[in-house]
Amino acid sequence: MPTTPEHKTARKTAKRSAPRKAAKETKRSKKPLRLYQVKNSRIHGRGVFAACDIKKGTSIIEYKGDRMTWDEALALPPSDPDNPTHTFFFELSDGKVIDGGSGNSAACWINHSCDPNCESFEDEDDRVWIQAIRNIAKGEELSYDYKLSVDGKLKKKELKDYICHCGSENCRGYLLKRKKKDKKKDRKRDKKSKKKDKKKKDKK
Repeated sequence: MPTTPEHKTARKTAKRSAPRKAAKETKRSKKPLRLYQVKNSRIHGRGVFAACDIKKGTSIIEYKGDRMTWDEALALPPSDPDNPTHTFFFELSDGKVIDGGSGNSAACWINHSCDPNCESFEDEDDRVWIQAIRNIAKGEELSYDYKLSVDGKLKKKELKDYICHCGSENCRGYLLKRKKKDKKKDRKRDKKSKKKDKKKKDKK
C-alpha cells in the first residue's frame, strides 16, 4: 500500500498489557471452545460475532499475520484496490507491522466501534490479542476501537475515507485516534451536563 500525496497509510495500534483470561475449554475434547464466527455485518462488510456468551476479560482471538518493517508493508499492494484506505496493518510497540490480511485469521474482520465491547492489547511476547472489556452476549458483533493513526495532516477530502459507520450514540465520526483537544472537549461537556443534572435535582 504505497503512500502517495493523495493517500496516507493508516495503521491500528494496541495498548501494551498482559492477557487476563484464556479461551474456555470443553471437558470432553480439551480443545478451546469456539468463541466467534464470521458473517455479514451491518457496520461494514464482514464482521466477527460471539458464538457463545463471553465473559469480560476473555482473550478471544489473536491478530495474526506476516510481520515486517514499515518499508516492506508500504511496498505491498492495497488489500482492497477499490478502497485503498482500508487497512489490515497493525503497528507493534517495536515499530514493526502485522499484516492481518496475510494471516488467515478472523481477527482482521473485526469492525471498529466508538463504543466497543473489546479492546486490543499487545502481550509480553509481542502478540496482539482482542479481549472482551465487558460481558458479551451470544450473537453480538465484536468490535474494538481501531485508534487509526496517520502520518501528517489529513485534508477534508481525505477525512471522508475514514468516516465511521458504527452507529453508536458515542460515535466520534471517524476511525482515527482521538486527539487530546477532543478529549478535553468531552471532559468539559461532561462537567457541564453533570452541573445541569445537579441543578435539576436541587430544584426538585
